This record gives sequence, structure tokens and C-alpha cells, in this order.
Amino acid sequence: MSTRAQVRFATREDGVSFSEHPDKIHAQFYVHSDGYPEGLGLDIAMSYVKYDTVSGWEIEHVQDRHGDLDYIYYIWSDYDKSTWISIFSGFGNGEDFECIFVGTPEKLLTKYGSQEDESYYKLNTNNDG
Repeated sequence: MSTRAQVRFATREDGVSFSEHPDKIHAQFYVHSDGYPEGLGLDIAMSYVKYDTVSGWEIEHVQDRHGDLDYIYYIWSDYDKSTWISIFSGFGNGEDFECIFVGTPEKLLTKYGSQEDESYYKLNTNNDG
């Protein structure tokens, strides 16, 4: 069985909580498999920290919704502000998913990368990341 996810991009705005679904997103991608935080989450974080590439994403219209999602990721960014990531977990279309993570890419690597034995996802202590 595949672990499906959507990756949504949102703008950081005052008064908008990272632990809630934003009203507007600017781009959205569908990921058919390996959407769990120890897979897709680490791939997203590594893309920011180490400039790794991410593959297997399908571009979607921002209003597309699925009924079989396991995770929804929000990547929050804006000019002159740090990037943050939120992860929501559940099953269905995402409206009632629980927020299970909010933090920077580095924090995501620390939380989920530490679960990978000798993983390349672990942060290098000399990295200014």
C-alpha cells in the first residue's frame, strides 16, 4: 500500500499559524508513495539544507483534493524569512488531519533523521545549514 501525500506551498503571514491549514496556497504537488516523514519529510528538509533534489512529485492545481491522503506537508516561506515546514497526518482529504510537526528543515532532520541508523539525513555538525 502506498503512503500518499500532498506538498503545499504557503506564504508566511502574520497571524497565520503553522499548525493550521492556511486559507490559500500557491502551489501543490502530489506524491503517490513514501509520503511519511521519515521518507518525504526528510527529502524535503534535505532539499533545503543540502540542496538535494526531490523526485516523484506530480504538479497539481491548488484546488485538487484527494480522499486517500496520509500526510499533508506545508512549506512556509516568504522574502527575508526562514522556511518552516508543517506536517499533518490522518487519512482522507486532509481537513481533519492532526498537525504532528512544525519547525525548520533542520529541526525536521533532527526529529525524523535521528530514527534512521547511519542515515545521510543526519546533520553534519560542521554544516552552517
